[in-house]
Amino acid sequence: MTMEMVNDGQRITSLEIAELTGKAHRNVLRDIRNMEPAWEKVHQLKFEQMQIQEKLPNNGYRLKKVYSLTKLESLYVFTRYDDEARAKLVGRWAELERKSLAKEMREVKLLETKEEILKRSDAIFRQEIAEENEPACDCFTNTEIADMLRVDRKWMIAMLKREHVIIWVAGRYELQPPYDRKGYEMYRHYQGYGLKGDRKKDEYMVWTPKGRDFVIELIEKIKDQQEYYNY
Repeated sequence: MTMEMVNDGQRITSLEIAELTGKAHRNVLRDIRNMEPAWEKVHQLKFEQMQIQEKLPNNGYRLKKVYSLTKLESLYVFTRYDDEARAKLVGRWAELERKSLAKEMREVKLLETKEEILKRSDAIFRQEIAEENEPACDCFTNTEIADMLRVDRKWMIAMLKREHVIIWVAGRYELQPPYDRKGYEMYRHYQGYGLKGDRKKDEYMVWTPKGRDFVIELIEKIKDQQEYYNY
């Protein structure tokens, strides 16, 4: 395992400390162990230890125990060493932090790019739907007509179904013959998403002004018949 693999820009291992100081790793481990009690007394924390895979000459691997230190912990440990070693450590931390910042910037850039693509895609999609719905902009929904009649929307729909005017087909209401050829209805589109997140367009029926007048006339007649109204 290389040095790059065992630190993530926020920690440094005793192996890398050995490399920076030019000391044997076993001696660095000894120095860290000797300095740990004072750190634990002040901060109530021990230094973190971990195991890494070390490649052997026969292409095998063995587990090697190392310390994994934060920036503050490593600066404390390096007070044991000379000025040149401390200067190397400062440079190493600067390098790690630059890499960490560059990685964050790349992630932010990718995120922004993804958001920009989605916004642009949504804008195109909305424009397409708006253009498709333009012919139906003067139409009326069941809710709007029910409000005009001052009746419950569900009751009105139930009456239209009872009179065989509309039927529920494939997730939407449609007019039944002979009402489907009289210019009573149009369809509006809207954006939807499938179970797997795929974007799709669905549509629902709305009433043209002619269809609105037909529904109002029909429902008013039904309201005059008490047995229907109590249905």
